Amino acid sequence: MASGTLLYAQSGGVTAVINATASGVIAEARARKIKVLAARNGILGALREDLIDTSKESAAAIRGLAHTPGGAFGSCRYKLKSLEADRARYERLLEVLRAHDVRWFLYNGGNDSADTAHKVSQLAAEFDYPLTCIGVPKTIDNDLAVTDCCPGFGSAAKYTAVSVREAALDVAAMAETSTRVFVYEAMGRHAGWLAAAAGLAGEGPDDAPHLILFPERPYDEADFLARVRKVVDRVGYCVVVASEGIQTADGRFVADAGGGKDSFGHTQLGGVASYLAGRVKDELGLKVHWTLPDYLQRSARHIASKTDLDQAVAVGKAAVRLALAGRNATMPVIRRTSDKPYRWKIDSAPLAQVANHEKKMPAGFLRRDGYGITAAARRYLEPLIRGEAYPPYRNGIPAYVTLKNLPVKKKLPAWQG
Repeated sequence: MASGTLLYAQSGGVTAVINATASGVIAEARARKIKVLAARNGILGALREDLIDTSKESAAAIRGLAHTPGGAFGSCRYKLKSLEADRARYERLLEVLRAHDVRWFLYNGGNDSADTAHKVSQLAAEFDYPLTCIGVPKTIDNDLAVTDCCPGFGSAAKYTAVSVREAALDVAAMAETSTRVFVYEAMGRHAGWLAAAAGLAGEGPDDAPHLILFPERPYDEADFLARVRKVVDRVGYCVVVASEGIQTADGRFVADAGGGKDSFGHTQLGGVASYLAGRVKDELGLKVHWTLPDYLQRSARHIASKTDLDQAVAVGKAAVRLALAGRNATMPVIRRTSDKPYRWKIDSAPLAQVANHEKKMPAGFLRRDGYGITAAARRYLEPLIRGEAYPPYRNGIPAYVTLKNLPVKKKLPAWQG
């Protein structure tokens, strides 16, 4: 039996299936007699030595994580800078790892988390500390390099496509005497994967969504408004899906909320649907409604994709296997081996190929006019939302689990960072 402890942490915006990955990690480690600690609220918990003993959780509770959304151990948006700029924090992190005999560190997150795991592996090597660091993929934005898709995306994509289809039926029913234009805002800062998924809601030219706005294409207001008018004249109503990250030709975010920044240093977005609705009302004089699903699109476990769930569990189990095999600075990734029938497998890639790289929508996935998806995009997206994985229900609502999250006794002075 390998000696040492495995530390798992969640980072960034959580998803409908990130806890399924945690379930896979813990179940795989338990099967191999490895003790698993979890950092409370991501890397902050590691720095504060605020660690959770997962061995105190029952097997049923760990299985229940697979159908529970959110982040069971807490997450954070906290980005460590370079090894030089944040030296004290990295050294504190290494001190905590030493104190608890952590030999395997699994960081479950997106691009910034892959970067952090990579830097921690470099620091451990510098201090000759035997530590294997594994990045575990997660993001509804689907923008991680190398991997075919990202756990979390398929379920958010399914929620988006279903919501747009259902809302479109509502608008169609009321269009003659009420709402003529409906605007749905999808997450996606620089990559329009989630907005593209809305395209699965319809198939014909008159099916909603009629217009999709992508970050990969500059927003041209005059052209957009003219197209809305044409769709309304032809169909009777218009459903628009806009990515939160759409930009003007000069690179300005349409939904830049006053220039604020989040904890990762990214521009704080939100409000593009409201803006577009206002322009439609003012310029076209049409009654318009808009929606900002926000956290709903990433937390909707009740309508999760079975494909996404299976992949989320698989990367968790694979991460443990890679860690125990000593595959340092590595991430398990999903490889698509066939479209029809859809088949996939878990492979691995160096963190250096993932960190600080961003996968945008291929040009061939965007319709020539820039307002919809192509058949190639549909072939890619459709398998990712397939299958239902409903949680158990009790008294009409999902029966999600809550862990005890009992802390491990601290061994070091409190962190003053």
